[in-house]
Amino acid sequence: MHAPPWGHHPLVTDARRFTLATASAAADSGDEEVARWVGDFLASRGSDNAVLAAALAQEPHWWFGPVQVPLPDLERLAGPEDDALCDIDPEEWHEDVDAMHGSIDDGWEPPPLLAEWQDDRLVLQDGNHRHEALARAGETHAWTLVYFPSLDARDRFAARSLEELRLNGMRP
Repeated sequence: MHAPPWGHHPLVTDARRFTLATASAAADSGDEEVARWVGDFLASRGSDNAVLAAALAQEPHWWFGPVQVPLPDLERLAGPEDDALCDIDPEEWHEDVDAMHGSIDDGWEPPPLLAEWQDDRLVLQDGNHRHEALARAGETHAWTLVYFPSLDARDRFAARSLEELRLNGMRP
């Protein structure tokens, strides 16, 4: 039996609670509210990443986004590839990604991905399946929440991101 698309999957019980709109609203309220949104999302059955939620709760982080990030700029940590840090069974990976891809085709907008700014790289800590499903759907960018170890790192990243948007004609 084939699993139903993720936007309608019984495990995604909080599909309306964890959206781009709710992540954006949390961001408008500041870092503490983003951290709360992220922790709740990671602990939900839709993400099932309570270990990362607990790790992030151990110390403060500074957040940027949700922001559109080119998919190739995000380094996936999980997948069926031999060199993936978090190896996932290929059959399970493809089944989950196919279901999400089908949901995207049906109009589902996945929650923002979660990336860590690490040594001038965006490391995808949560959303590896969503990343792959978006790529298969032909998307070039993904809404992403990025977290940083310091306010200074976040501010440098934000300034660079805003300048790139301006240079690309996407910001005055």
